[in-house]
Amino acid sequence: MNELLASERRGYTLDPVTFEVLKNAFITIVDQMAEQILRTCHSFVIYARDFSSALCDANGDTIMQGSQDIAVHVGTLHTTCKSIIEAFAGDMHEGDVFAMNDPYLGGTHFNDVRIVRPIFHDGEVIAYALSNGHWADVGGSVPGSFDITAKEHFAEGLRITPVRIYDRGRYLGDVVRMIVSNTRAPSDAEGDLHSQVEATRVAEREILRLVAKYGRSTVTTAFSEVQDYVERLTRQRIERLPDGTWQTEDYIDSDPSAGEGLIPVKVKLTIEGDQVHYDLTGSHPVIGTFLNSCYGTTFSGVVAGTKTFFPDIPLNSGFYRAIQIELGPPGTVVNAEWPVAVTGFCAGPYEKIMSSIFELWSGLMPERAIACCFNLEYLLVGGRDTRRPDRPIFMWYDWMVGGWGGRNGKDGSNATAPIFGVGLAVQPLEGQERLSPVVTTGHQILPDSGGPGRFRGGCGVEKGATLTDADGTVMSYCCDRARSVAWGMNGGLPSIPHGLWLNRGRPDGRFLGAVFSGVPIVSGDTFVRPSAGGGGYGDPLERDPEAVLEDVVEGYVTVGRALRDYGVAVRELDPELARYELDLEQTEHERQRIRRERRGWLSEGPEQVAARYRAGELDVFDLVRQYGVILDWGTGELLPNTTRVFREMLQRRAVQHWEQPKEPAREAR
Repeated sequence: MNELLASERRGYTLDPVTFEVLKNAFITIVDQMAEQILRTCHSFVIYARDFSSALCDANGDTIMQGSQDIAVHVGTLHTTCKSIIEAFAGDMHEGDVFAMNDPYLGGTHFNDVRIVRPIFHDGEVIAYALSNGHWADVGGSVPGSFDITAKEHFAEGLRITPVRIYDRGRYLGDVVRMIVSNTRAPSDAEGDLHSQVEATRVAEREILRLVAKYGRSTVTTAFSEVQDYVERLTRQRIERLPDGTWQTEDYIDSDPSAGEGLIPVKVKLTIEGDQVHYDLTGSHPVIGTFLNSCYGTTFSGVVAGTKTFFPDIPLNSGFYRAIQIELGPPGTVVNAEWPVAVTGFCAGPYEKIMSSIFELWSGLMPERAIACCFNLEYLLVGGRDTRRPDRPIFMWYDWMVGGWGGRNGKDGSNATAPIFGVGLAVQPLEGQERLSPVVTTGHQILPDSGGPGRFRGGCGVEKGATLTDADGTVMSYCCDRARSVAWGMNGGLPSIPHGLWLNRGRPDGRFLGAVFSGVPIVSGDTFVRPSAGGGGYGDPLERDPEAVLEDVVEGYVTVGRALRDYGVAVRELDPELARYELDLEQTEHERQRIRRERRGWLSEGPEQVAARYRAGELDVFDLVRQYGVILDWGTGELLPNTTRVFREMLQRRAVQHWEQPKEPAREAR
């Protein structure tokens, strides 16, 4: 608090009270925009908070975000605003409203449609109000517009370059109809568009109210000073840290067009004085699917990852000034250009960038250290709803919570929204079932999904569903980390692989993996998938046995994995009453054995390990956590290139942090 007050006393022309009132008023205005959208939106996706809002100044720089906005949206809204300003320079008028979803001009992906309203006072633009909403469908080759086979954006849906949808207050219905008629749910799309437009009108009303009360000069000065405030506070924090350079990398599972092998995303962090510099040079060239990222989303991932370690600092363009980013040459997974497909950026490079930055800053701020978190995932099922006579197109668009990484001194959070955007809400199952012919058959925390560690990774969940009365239905899944499994830190172990099973346990059952599109399904088909937990933090053999026992009682860890992952022997007394007890003697013996043998497990021949898995001697947990062997989880086929890199990663993030086993005492002669 003293630091905040000291920062406020320097470099301000507004008095402290007025500054504080206006700073918080700007946050409140953005939150009011959110409330407007929640009460008037048409689609269930946006109702579940897949939207964000912002205020920008006359230059297009972000003044303030709201309190529950999604990180990836907020980090790109200023680039959207600047693109609108550039496209309509000299041709903006009071009452104009613009739309855009173009990722190549600083947006995210085509489903995220942005509405921008210039706010005028006395004939001059003083600010912009922006609303971003994820439309459930924007056309393209599959329902939901997530086609993993897309190499270029033409299969991903409608690209909306900056376009005027209100002209001096007059609604341009012909333009809007052209946009929404290219979606599979035009009425929802147009309804959401109007909801977003009205949200920007709320911001306009409130900004002009502040101008009437405080005067235009005071309000526009506050626009600048809240950014200066954030910049100064951010630089003060950075300046306290040691200068230096650190680097790491994370991985996308594969390039479907190039065979198996992990795809590196490289991040180098340099601190020099009060400036942070990131360099992503060396990241893999663009891949033959939609898991690529343009400048805007890469920038947003860097900002969101960094901001996580400065939670008390507000976010606006002042924060961005303290960060410099070098993406490397065009044509990589982090610097894709038109017309490369980028709709799946969120499951691909984005969260890999964030996780890498988490690792780097965890070394600089060990008190806030956190291991890898689960990867964002989207499941889309679309077809014709035969429950109704008119057989409308339906889209069941689902995402799950999962586990966050273990922390220094604390277990990871269970069943939490993805780091992509912690404001994202889980959709109510009852609402989903009313709107679509898909019935949820199960939704529960998944035991053993949290990565083992001295501080356990948070647990993920498992969700199952059945398709009921539908026709012409296909399913698509946008995910990752079936192979680059969420990793641990400082000796901690990985979580579990992602991936979806269709008709699991039936003769026609098959594992579809973590990324697929347009898979036909019929009424009666069932599907189930997990969300991973977070990676563990610290050596799991150093976890307090009482904490492991508590995990077993709570259902987070099974008795079997308590022994294999933690070396803790737990006896079942009455599982139905959650009565268990520790066997401390066996625990000590088992932990000594694991310490002696575990380094050797990572040297065993991968094909021999895979054969033992296929024979039923080992399970997925054993392969990922003990042997570092990655397979095609559907066929059991060894993935040698992936396994090699995964083992190298385990050596770096886990093995080198383990205590060397003690030699057994020799008997005296």
